[in-house]
Amino acid sequence: MRSVMVQIPNTPTSADVARLAGVSRATVSYVLNNTSAVRISEPTRRRVHEAARELGYVPHAAARSLRAGHSRMVLMPAPAIPVGPLYSRFLNELQWALGRLDYTVVQYGSVGLQGDEAARAWAELRPVAVLVPGAGLGPQGVQVLKRSGARAVVTLGPERVEGAHALLMDQATVGHCAGAHLHERGRRRIGVVVPGETGLEAFSRPRLAGVRQALRGTGATLTELPLDYTEEAAVQLAAQLRKSDLDAVFAYNDEYAMLLLRALQDEGVRIPDDMALIGADDLMLGRLLRPRLSTVHIELPSGRDLAELVDRVVRDPGGEPEVHGLLGASVVRRQSS
Repeated sequence: MRSVMVQIPNTPTSADVARLAGVSRATVSYVLNNTSAVRISEPTRRRVHEAARELGYVPHAAARSLRAGHSRMVLMPAPAIPVGPLYSRFLNELQWALGRLDYTVVQYGSVGLQGDEAARAWAELRPVAVLVPGAGLGPQGVQVLKRSGARAVVTLGPERVEGAHALLMDQATVGHCAGAHLHERGRRRIGVVVPGETGLEAFSRPRLAGVRQALRGTGATLTELPLDYTEEAAVQLAAQLRKSDLDAVFAYNDEYAMLLLRALQDEGVRIPDDMALIGADDLMLGRLLRPRLSTVHIELPSGRDLAELVDRVVRDPGGEPEVHGLLGASVVRRQSS
């Protein structure tokens, strides 16, 4: 039997890139690591990048971490709750901005892990920063991450966690805006959709509380309306609403509002004559409906701002935790209310 020798190509090194580009290995390192302390001309940068692409050279992350004293990995645990288009856009912008700052963003699927157990699983990867969407991380989990080398731990949720930087999502303000708007429009018997999806309580309960606060002392009534995100559930709720005396509904967000709007119209309920309807998040699709959907517009900080916070803390991890919040919430009045 005849044997065939297959030659496996050697893995290209930074020395190969340096030879092809006609520069030193140090210059290759400065360029590919985006080192700002050393000035490299633009033509030299282009030559190095072109040589790296031609050879298929990719820097070794572990070796790079050893030189820097920390990794460039930013870990983003996959949200345990469904996030809508508004927050998805924000998270996408954040990941793009971190990439521009030369961080590698890794999403971690931690389904079934919560609290300190989840923090230990994240710590095993030795990220330099962890961005935790939603609730579920406690002070002990923050310390586990910091002891493993995480310089920045940032929570994105309704409450601050001791020891972590925070982007606070003030959901009560969203509900307050919706409730106040419906009352100003003369509505006095107001229903509030409470989603049935597990994990949304951190958002839905504060929004419900915000509506309740807006109506306190006005004589208006509030009715909770449990609703699963299915067409069948919306049809059943619409049939109940047609027979009720409610004259307005805050539907938690635009997605639930659009689901309920179609079901109410099929039941013969006139929007807004018989019942006003308002959502939240100001999705584009809500503007295309008939009637056009009133909504609460939420102004989030930019993903670029949060990425710069992460970079600032990685460079100087000794400062006090920073707390940032929603920039504002305001009603966008359209035809449905």
